Amino acid sequence: MTAKDIGTHVSTTADLRVRTEGEVGEEELAYLRTKVDAVLGRPGVPAVRGALRVVKAVADHAEQPWFAGAELVVGNTLVVVHAREATAHELADSLADRLRGQVNRFLHRKEEARRSAAPPPWRGGRADDGSHR
Repeated sequence: MTAKDIGTHVSTTADLRVRTEGEVGEEELAYLRTKVDAVLGRPGVPAVRGALRVVKAVADHAEQPWFAGAELVVGNTLVVVHAREATAHELADSLADRLRGQVNRFLHRKEEARRSAAPPPWRGGRADDGSHR
């Protein structure tokens, strides 16, 4: 079994290289790309680059033959997501949910860091004695 490099998939927000192994059809790949683009194409998500690997096991007796692993750099933060499911559609849904959770955590941390510094007194913040000026 050899890996088949599908190439670079460029959406409006992501520079995502997709690689498949096993018998992964175009329909399954298109559905997965649609789900990933929906997560990464939201407003507020910075530029994304990285790789997505989709594998379908050769063994017919495997309970969860589909596997996907994504290693993405969102802004300047590494996001790693893995999923293993019984069908390609379940895999795409699961991967998108996990990716959405990781990206939401990244965006929330970014927002909290921006808000964490108290404004100085001349901008309406509290003075050392605790009063507003």
